[in-house]
Amino acid sequence: MWQPELHSSPLPIYERLVLAMASDIQTGELPPGTKLPPQRDLAFRLGISVGSVTRAYAEAERRGLLRAHVGRGSFVRDALPAMPDVMALEQGAPMVRARSGPIEPRFDLRCNTPPSVPLMNNLNTALTTLVARGVLEPAVHYIQGAGLPHVRAAGAQWLARHYGLEFDVGNIIQCNGGQHGIALALSSFCAPGDTILCESSTFYGARMAAEHLGLKLRGLPMDENGVLPEAVDRAAAETGSRLLFTLPTLHNPTTRTMSEQRRQEIAAVARARDMLILEDDAYYAYSSRPRQIVSYAPERTLYLASLSKGICPGLRLAFLALPPDMPQERLMRGIRALGYCPPALGGLVFSQWVADGRIDDIGHAVQAESKVRWDMAQAELGDLIAPAGATHSPHAWLPMPSALDAERVTARLLRVGVEIMPPDASSVSMQADTGLRLCLGGPEERDDLARALVAIRDVIMDHGRADRDGLI
Repeated sequence: MWQPELHSSPLPIYERLVLAMASDIQTGELPPGTKLPPQRDLAFRLGISVGSVTRAYAEAERRGLLRAHVGRGSFVRDALPAMPDVMALEQGAPMVRARSGPIEPRFDLRCNTPPSVPLMNNLNTALTTLVARGVLEPAVHYIQGAGLPHVRAAGAQWLARHYGLEFDVGNIIQCNGGQHGIALALSSFCAPGDTILCESSTFYGARMAAEHLGLKLRGLPMDENGVLPEAVDRAAAETGSRLLFTLPTLHNPTTRTMSEQRRQEIAAVARARDMLILEDDAYYAYSSRPRQIVSYAPERTLYLASLSKGICPGLRLAFLALPPDMPQERLMRGIRALGYCPPALGGLVFSQWVADGRIDDIGHAVQAESKVRWDMAQAELGDLIAPAGATHSPHAWLPMPSALDAERVTARLLRVGVEIMPPDASSVSMQADTGLRLCLGGPEERDDLARALVAIRDVIMDHGRADRDGLI
């Protein structure tokens, strides 16, 4: 069984795997006709993700190194293209195009970002106003660890107006985006080796933060109404976990929205087990707005709301609202350890947008464009995508019969220029739903999204037919 050596390099791991493959083909270790190991087997032996191996195999096929046969595997081609200097590439030299060359995906549906709407005029106006008011000075200085008071006040106003939640400004912390808020909460309330409870599939950023901090994630089963309360109760008893991380609204990646009754049940379990809840409400703006979990358990819920998914990801701004009587010293130490203080410029722009009402116009524009794109996805893919827990969503969930199907479809999409998140990136347990997340806001233009959706539909339909090849 082929097991390549992945040398240290600034290149991504999938690229290093392709280069190792090219090197072994050049030296004859992988002669023409050799069958490569199954992707899961190679990923296990190398200690890397299946998604990285899937992408490497697809990239090698596009460069003319491999040929893939449905149900049989991937094989080294008999007629190989001229290959670049592998050693030079491993040292960071520019890529030399071989045949059609290393083709970058034409349609990137990996990153769950809001669709692009015109923002530069709003940004220029805000900066001009801030200069005219003489309040831009904090942007070039250190600020208080919890954030600028008037930015936090604007955050409280925004949450009240658009989220229906009233928080005391003193309990709100300004974060450098939602990812910072998650890392701050996990590092402040958990110790290395602790277990965090979460849905069986979860936000990849939370998974990264937990792994980096030495925390264990325990994925819990879900139904159409969200994570199961009895599973939370049982896992808390078995592990002694004191924190549940949940995305109850338009869950990432499955687009489910937790029912209001389920939210009350989760709050009751957390109270009985004396647990904290970290409620990531990144997609609330897209939802039909059931009451948040924090409404039912305000004394134990850390509530996180970010601008990245519904306004502007580049501002790097989120607000972490704490329970009223929670001591903040551990969080302040975490802020100083992870970044000393949040950056001021994005917060100043946000506060100006709140003051002049532009934040409402931007939010409405994002929602309108998101609705158009969701309707496009439904029209093209129909029942192939799961119903979302709201009238529209920035991401669609495409259920798959098995993990192997998901990997095969991901590889085929790469071959036609559509890149999506690896199917195993969000899975936390064997009970995780199997499927593919499609981020509809990724392409800049609607026409690009339309072409990507057509390609996805064609690959899915061809995949279904291919699975029946040879049947009589």
